[in-house]
Amino acid sequence: MTWLAHYDQVSQQGESLLEHLRLVSLRASDFASAFSASDEAYLAGVLHDLGKYGENFQRRLKGELKGVDHWSAGAAHALNLYQLDGVAVALAIQGHHIGLQSATKDSLTDLSPDKLKAGHYSGLVPSYATPDLLYADDIDLPKPGTVTSIYQWGVNNASSMLDVRMLFSALVDADFLETEAWFNRDEKGERRYRPAGMQLDPKEALSALLAYVQKLAKESRAAVEIIKMREQLFSACRNAGDKYGQGLFTLTAPTGSGKTLAMLAFALAHAARHNLRRIIVVLPYLTVIEQTVATYREVFRTFLGDHDLKRYVLEDHSLSPGRTDAAHVDDDTNLERLFSENWDAPIVVTTNVQFLESLFSNRPAACRKLHRLARSVVLFDEVQTLPIRLVIPTLGTLSRLTERYAVSVVFATATQPAFTYLDHQVKKQSTLGWQPREIVSDSGALFTVAKRNRIEWYQHGEPIAWDEIADMVARGHEALCVVNTKRQAKLLFEKVKARCPEGVFHLSTNMCPLHRKQTLDRVRTLLQQNRPCYLVSTQCVEAGVDIDFPVVFRSLGPLDAIVQAAGRCNRNALWKNSNVYIFLPQDESYPDSAYEQATDVAASLFKARGYEKLGAAELELFDRYYKELYSVRGINSAHYQNDELLEAIQRQDFVKVGQLYRVIPQDTLNALVPYDKGAFHRLAAEAREQGLSYQWIINARPHSVSLFRPRSPTDPLYFCLEPISIRPGKSERLSNEWYIYRKEEDYDLETGLNPSLAPEAIIA
Repeated sequence: MTWLAHYDQVSQQGESLLEHLRLVSLRASDFASAFSASDEAYLAGVLHDLGKYGENFQRRLKGELKGVDHWSAGAAHALNLYQLDGVAVALAIQGHHIGLQSATKDSLTDLSPDKLKAGHYSGLVPSYATPDLLYADDIDLPKPGTVTSIYQWGVNNASSMLDVRMLFSALVDADFLETEAWFNRDEKGERRYRPAGMQLDPKEALSALLAYVQKLAKESRAAVEIIKMREQLFSACRNAGDKYGQGLFTLTAPTGSGKTLAMLAFALAHAARHNLRRIIVVLPYLTVIEQTVATYREVFRTFLGDHDLKRYVLEDHSLSPGRTDAAHVDDDTNLERLFSENWDAPIVVTTNVQFLESLFSNRPAACRKLHRLARSVVLFDEVQTLPIRLVIPTLGTLSRLTERYAVSVVFATATQPAFTYLDHQVKKQSTLGWQPREIVSDSGALFTVAKRNRIEWYQHGEPIAWDEIADMVARGHEALCVVNTKRQAKLLFEKVKARCPEGVFHLSTNMCPLHRKQTLDRVRTLLQQNRPCYLVSTQCVEAGVDIDFPVVFRSLGPLDAIVQAAGRCNRNALWKNSNVYIFLPQDESYPDSAYEQATDVAASLFKARGYEKLGAAELELFDRYYKELYSVRGINSAHYQNDELLEAIQRQDFVKVGQLYRVIPQDTLNALVPYDKGAFHRLAAEAREQGLSYQWIINARPHSVSLFRPRSPTDPLYFCLEPISIRPGKSERLSNEWYIYRKEEDYDLETGLNPSLAPEAIIA
C-alpha cells in the first residue's frame, strides 16, 4: 500500500507520506539548528504525521471519514519511546494542527495508546499507527537517550514554555512550507517553493545608514547643540553594538534625540560583530510603525530597488498583508504576505501586540515565525508602554531568548522603566533575571543637553475648572494642550475655539489617519509662519509626533506621559524660554485604573519635591517613579497583579496562557469613515461590489477609525456598521475586522467620529 500525506482533489494526485516526513524533518532540523535543537526537531518532523499511516486517515483522504486525529499517534510514541525527553516533541506534534495544549501529567496521560484506542480525549476519530511502518519505509528514529531535549520537566515557568514554542515553531513552519510547496506544484508536477527571504548584510546596511544620517544633519533646522547631541547618541550606539557581547540592553535617551536611527545603528553593528541573522523592531503604535518603516526603507533605498525594499524591511501588524482576511492580492503584495507569515526578512518592523502575543500564543499560525528570532537583535522602542500586569512573564521570556537563543534585546525610551527592581521576580521565570546593560554610559549628559524647557505646576497643583483651562490655553499666541481622554479633548477644544477666532485644532484617534495628518500639516505650517495656533490633543500627540510648540500644557498623568508631552515643547531648541505646565482639572478622569494608579504615583512624587520646578527630565526621578510603581502600590496591587496568568504558566497550560496574555484586553475593529466624502463613497462602493482585498485595505487605512468591538450582537453600534464580504457572490463569509460606518452624520470634520448610538465604543 502507498501511504499518502495529502491528496489533491483537482489533479487527483497524492503526496507520498514517506517523502513528506523526510522533507519536513530535514527542514525542521535546519530551522532548529539556529538554537542547537536539530535532533529534537528532526524527531518531531519524523513523528508529526505518524497517524497518517493509520487506515482511518487514509479513509479521510478518500472522503469516507471526517473528524480524524492524525497527530496524537506521533505524540503518544514520542512519550512512550523517549519518556521525559519526549515531552516537548509530543507537545509540538500534538499541537501542529490544534495548537499547543498542556504539559500537565494528566493531559500527557491522555495521549497513551490505550486511552487513544479506548476513546479519543477530544471526541475525534483516532487514526492510530505504530513506528513499525516508519521502519518499513526505511526511516530510523534516534535511540532513546541520544536526544537531549530543550525542555526541562518540572521547571514550570515562562522559559520552559518558550522552549516548547521554539521547537513547535520549527515544526509547524517546516510542515506548512512543505505542504504549500506540494499543493503549488508546477506544470511538471514538481514542488514549487516560495522565494527565500533576503539575507541581512549588516556592514552594507550600516554604510547606507551612516550616509543617510549625515544627509539629515546637513538638512536639519535644529539648534547646533541638538544636532551634536543626536550625533553623539548615534556614535555611542554604533560603538556599543560593535563593542559589547550579546545580552540585555537599555537605551535611555531624551525625546527628539534620534533614537529611531541610533538603535538601528546599534543593531547593525551588533549583527555584524556577532553574525546575527535579522533585526526585529517592536513599536507600540501603528502611526509610529508607518513612520519607522518609511524611514528605514528610505535609508536602504541607495542599495536596494523599490521592489526589494518591501522584502528587506518587512512591515507586520494587524493591517499588513500577512494579517488581513482579504480574499485576493497581487503578486507583489502576495510576496509580502508570504514573508510576513514567518518573518523571513532581514528587518521586521512590528507591533508589541503582534510580537508579544505571539511569544505567548499556542496557535500554529502565530508561533510559526518564532524560530526566526534565534540569533537576532530585538529592539523595543517606547518600552514604557508595556502593560505592567504583563511585565514579569514578559521579562522572563525575553530574558530566556537572550540566555538560550542568542538574542540581544534592547529597551529604548526617554523614560526607562526600572525593571531591574523586578529582577528577583523575573528570575522565577528565567534564571538570567533582568539586569540589562545601558548602551549610553552617560545618559544624564544627553538629558542635560536636551533640557530645552522647564516643567512647572500650574497654580501649585490646585484643581481648576475647564473654563479656566481654556483661558490658560487661549492666553498666548501658540500652545499645545494634552489631556487624558477623548471626551476631555473634545470638551476643551470647543471651549478654546469659543475664545479664539482662528487657528484652533483638535487631535485624537477619533479622527482617521488622513484627518490627523492634514491637521498636523496645517499646525506645522502655522507654527512656521508664527501665526496663532492652538492644538488640543489626547496622548496620541505623544506617540512619536514630530511637532514643536513654545509652550505645552499637560493634564496630570503618568510621568512617562508628561515627559513625552514635554518632548513636543521646544523640540529643536529654537526658543530661549519654553515651559511645560502641569494642571489638574476639577473633574479629572482617566482611560483605565492602571493609568490612574500611575498618575497617583507621579503626583505623590511631584508633591514631595514641591510645586515649583519639577526637573522631570532627571533620571533619578524616573528611577524613583518606577520603583514606587512596582512597589506594594504597583506591581503587587489589584491594578496590576495577574495571578491567573502566572498560575496558568505554573501549570504549563498553553491554551489558557494564550487566552490570558493580551496586550490590549478588549478587541477592536476598523470602520471606514466619511472624512473625505468622495473617497468614502468610492471605497464603500468598491467594497460592496468587489469585497475585501489587500489593495482596498491599503487605500482604506487613511480613512478608517478603530473602535472597541461590541460585546453583544444586539449592541447599538452594529446598527452603524455595515460588514464587508470577503468573497462577494461566492460565499456569505463576512470580514470581522473591516466595516463601513453607515451614519455619515456622526463624523465631525473637526473632532472626528462621535458614535451617536454607542459613545462607549470610542477607545479612551
